[in-house]
Amino acid sequence: MIKKVSLGVLALALTTSCVSSKVYKELEDKYANLKKENRSLSDENQNLTKAKNQLDLESKDLKSQLEKLKAERDKLAADYAAASANLNTLKSSYAALEKNSGDALDTNMKKNRELLAQLEAKEKALAAEQERLNKLQAELKERSSRVDELEGMIAAKEESMRKLKETLSKALNSFEGKGLTVEQKNGKVYVSMENKLLFGSGSWSVGAEGRRAIVEVGKVLGVNPDISVLIEGHTDNVPYGGTGQITDNWDLSTKRATAIVNILAENKAIDKKNLTAAGRGEYAPLASNETAEGKAKNRRIEIILTPKLDEISKMLNEL
Repeated sequence: MIKKVSLGVLALALTTSCVSSKVYKELEDKYANLKKENRSLSDENQNLTKAKNQLDLESKDLKSQLEKLKAERDKLAADYAAASANLNTLKSSYAALEKNSGDALDTNMKKNRELLAQLEAKEKALAAEQERLNKLQAELKERSSRVDELEGMIAAKEESMRKLKETLSKALNSFEGKGLTVEQKNGKVYVSMENKLLFGSGSWSVGAEGRRAIVEVGKVLGVNPDISVLIEGHTDNVPYGGTGQITDNWDLSTKRATAIVNILAENKAIDKKNLTAAGRGEYAPLASNETAEGKAKNRRIEIILTPKLDEISKMLNEL
C-alpha cells in the first residue's frame, strides 16, 4: 500500500535533483511490493474465474451421472417386470406339474426358488439404485442452488460496476475530448487519461486541469468504499532523456502513478488501503509507437477499478 509522500521531501528532492540511496531503495522496494500486489489481484481474479468454470463442469458431470443412474434404474425396473412375468408363468407350470412325478415336481420347485432369489436380488439392487439416485438428485439440487447464488453475486458485481462507470462518465463529462476515456471491460472499470491532460514532458507534477479530473474521480471513489483502485503509469518507447531522480521510463511511470495516488489520498473519504500505484513503463502500449498519435495514446495514466470479491471467494471455498 502506497503511503503519502511528504510534499516537503518531494520539494527538496526536486530542488537538489538527487536522493540518498536509502530513499531510492525504499522507493524501489515499494514498487516491487506494488507489482507483487497487482499480480496477486490478477491471479485472484483468474482463480475465481477458473473456480466458477470448474463448478460448471462439475454440475454438468453430476447431471450426466444422474441420467446414467436413471437409465440403470429403468433397466432394473424392466428386468424386475420381466422376472415377475416369468414367476407367474412358473407358478402356472408348477400347478400343472403337481400332478406329475416327484422328480419333475422337485425340479420345478428348484427353478421357482431360484427365480424368487433372483427377483429378490433385483428388488434390492433397484432399491439401492433408487437411494443413490435420490442422494445424487439432492446433491445436484444443492449445487445448482449455490451456482445460482454465485452467478447472482457476480451479476450484482457487474451491475455495480456498470453504475460506477455511468457515475464516473457523468462526473468527468467536462473532460470529454481532452484525452480522458471511461470504459467497462472484464468486470472492471478503466479510467484512462492521456499525459497531455496531466503532466508536462518528462514531469510527474500534475497540472491544474489534470488535478481537477483526479479530484472528480476521488469524489466518486469516496462513496464507493468496496472498490480496489490500481493506478498504472505508462509511457511511450522514447528513452527518458532527463537527469536527476529519474533513471528511465519505468521510473517515470511509477512516479506519475504515485503522484495520482497522492491526490486521491487527499480525499479523507477514500480508504487508503484500497489504493495501489504501479508503473509499467513502455511495456503495455495501446497503439504503435511508430506514429506521434500512437505515442500520445501510450503516454497515459490508467485508473483501474475492481470490485472486492471477498464474499465470492468465501462461497467458492465452501463448495
